[in-house]
Amino acid sequence: MSVSDASDTPDAPDPDGRDGDQPTGSGLAAEKVRRQARVDELRARGDQPYPYRFDRSHTLAEVRAAHGDIEAGTETDAEVTVAGRVMLKRDTGKLVFATIQDRSDRIQLFISKAVVGDDGFVDVKELDIGDWVGVHGTVMATRAGELSVKADRVELLSKAIRPLPDKWHGLTDTDTRFRQRYADLIVNDEARRVFEIRHEAIASFRRTLHDEGFIEVETPVLHVEAGGAHARPFDTHHNALDLPLYLRIALELHLKRLIVGGMERVYEIGRVFRNEGISTRHNPEFTMMELYQAFVDWQEMMAISERLITQAARDAIGTTVITVRGHEFDLAEPWPRISMCGAVSAALDRTVHPSQPVDDVRAIADRHGAKYEASWGSGRIIEALFEELCEADIVRPTFVTGHPVEISPLARVDRDDPHVTERFEIFCDSRELGNGYSELNDPVEQRARFDEEQAAKEAGDAERGTVDEDYLRALEYGMPPTGGLGIGMDRVAMLLAGVDSIREVVLFPTLRPEQF
Repeated sequence: MSVSDASDTPDAPDPDGRDGDQPTGSGLAAEKVRRQARVDELRARGDQPYPYRFDRSHTLAEVRAAHGDIEAGTETDAEVTVAGRVMLKRDTGKLVFATIQDRSDRIQLFISKAVVGDDGFVDVKELDIGDWVGVHGTVMATRAGELSVKADRVELLSKAIRPLPDKWHGLTDTDTRFRQRYADLIVNDEARRVFEIRHEAIASFRRTLHDEGFIEVETPVLHVEAGGAHARPFDTHHNALDLPLYLRIALELHLKRLIVGGMERVYEIGRVFRNEGISTRHNPEFTMMELYQAFVDWQEMMAISERLITQAARDAIGTTVITVRGHEFDLAEPWPRISMCGAVSAALDRTVHPSQPVDDVRAIADRHGAKYEASWGSGRIIEALFEELCEADIVRPTFVTGHPVEISPLARVDRDDPHVTERFEIFCDSRELGNGYSELNDPVEQRARFDEEQAAKEAGDAERGTVDEDYLRALEYGMPPTGGLGIGMDRVAMLLAGVDSIREVVLFPTLRPEQF
């Protein structure tokens, strides 16, 4: 019997969640009335439909691990106390078979009237799909070989007033899935798989960085200056200080202050906020990992990028082999490296470089449909050409290097070419996964870069930065040679889980407000 059986689950909820206009005699509204009446009945007889706690002895996965190999038709004397949500229920008269689900697994309940007694069996029959129950019993395997718990006693732990969505017909609308993530996680095995992968990937990053001597820190979310990236910030106001503040767009500048302070290896995994559009690749708030390591340059940052993501794949999905657009790639193999200017030049079959006059680069962009603003220099237009002509062709994990100075205000100039920087971005499946560079640590040059950012901002580019005087003061105390790296954890989770939308890996993505 499936979740959609009419005796247990009536009409599926309105996919938009608006059920208040349904008549009380049918559909969802009537079912909620029936279930609430059961709650009232239990309370009237002195029972608690929402008890305070339940002490279980095993998770369902632990029961299966310990007893999954018992022979069909075997009853054991192994006593267990388990809990879970009722997902299936089949009533054969004097026996009820139910399947319960907890975070770890599913397992069948074998409930006999002769064992639980007349009153207890009546209560079992009154259970609905979606109810949480606690079960005391012994482990057995049915004649068909199904591992089960033979119930001595079944306790209601939480009455579900709203029926679960039908597994096949409910929550088919993606926006509804994301709005009602709680329901999505109940009925959607794939959603649970994706978030298990996300958890394991982030945990893996922490283990790897701990083993390599990095210290995890926390830095402010509210910033006086919105710096560390090119992005439009969310602005807010601190009433007590009468001070405008910004939600951070990056973790960078505070972490590098800690390198100045002598901490040498630091990282943070935290939420950042960018007041930008929403798409399959962008959510206004997302999770970044940023690390900074003294005495190394961008080469070490590329190496640690490969180590982090490859180990995360081992830990999260059990293999370093991933499939992107139907092609298999082994993350453990060295990742290709291409330069931004080289890739654009190859696509155009002519040399393009930020040292060229801006009018020449504009003309190239015009011919190839790359959009740009009047205030942009050659370097930023080359980035637009790269996005237009090259990004879509990057399938396997690849380092794109040699970004123009104009688009890299915090990176050191390349030691062999003063027009580009020692910077890289990690691309895979046309998506940027990370960004790193040799950190600029000359306070005089950094001030000049900040001044350029401020001028561009005042000229109308809302994503450009400002002059952060405190950060410049920190640099004046001396920051050693340093490599820095930022990786988008949501996009790493997308890669490892094999999903195409960032909303699939964010538990509560940003959506337009729901109208009730």
